[in-house]
Amino acid sequence: MQILSNHTPAPTPIPGIAHVTLAGSPNGLRDLSVWKQSMEAGRATPLHRHASEEVVLCIAGVGELHAAGRIERVHAGQTIVIPAGVDHQLISVGPEPLETIAAFPMTPVSTMSPQGEPLELPWQS
Repeated sequence: MQILSNHTPAPTPIPGIAHVTLAGSPNGLRDLSVWKQSMEAGRATPLHRHASEEVVLCIAGVGELHAAGRIERVHAGQTIVIPAGVDHQLISVGPEPLETIAAFPMTPVSTMSPQGEPLELPWQS
């Protein structure tokens, strides 16, 4: 058992996205990864997919989820459930940063481009 400090997300090479892995393979986990991210207004994740399901809790801000040919507005107090293999992109559209916590039933988290090519993440998951 471990009790971990929840650090503040740090800037990443992806412009406008700060990230911290709250728990994952660095903590000895084999089947779970939990991330916290902050996305500046107007910034977006690249379009991507995961080999696993993803659950995203929106804890602050407003965003748009582009997935499965749909665009959905999301905001603090909502939870996004993304099935495995679905291409998706999250965009911060409000005046404040979009802050999220994401959970994946795998670690490290397998991330791919829409063409199925591996995407190397700039953080350890």
